[in-house]
Amino acid sequence: MADLMAVSDSSFDAEVLKSNIPVLIDFWAPWCGPCKAIAPVVEELSKEYAGKLKVVKMNVDDNPATPSRYGVRGIPNLILFKNGQVADQIVGAVPKAQLVKAISAVV
Repeated sequence: MADLMAVSDSSFDAEVLKSNIPVLIDFWAPWCGPCKAIAPVVEELSKEYAGKLKVVKMNVDDNPATPSRYGVRGIPNLILFKNGQVADQIVGAVPKAQLVKAISAVV
């Protein structure tokens, strides 16, 4: 998890909405088992799509405003943004292939 940039409510707009490449944001919490299970996959994707996709994480316990703004009720919750708009949303610890399919639609 150390490789991924953490974003906060205050840095979200600049890092995600104003990004010039698509962004995958992983909404997670330290106590969430499925979040820990999917973390290595998310990290792999950040390496595989380096330069084409920005991958960031947001701790929902520390940053409540952004998750509520996007209707995040369950975690892990991964949202793909393209040009500042939600392109796709995936809830739960899903197989890597499902994430790759969603990412392929925006990169």
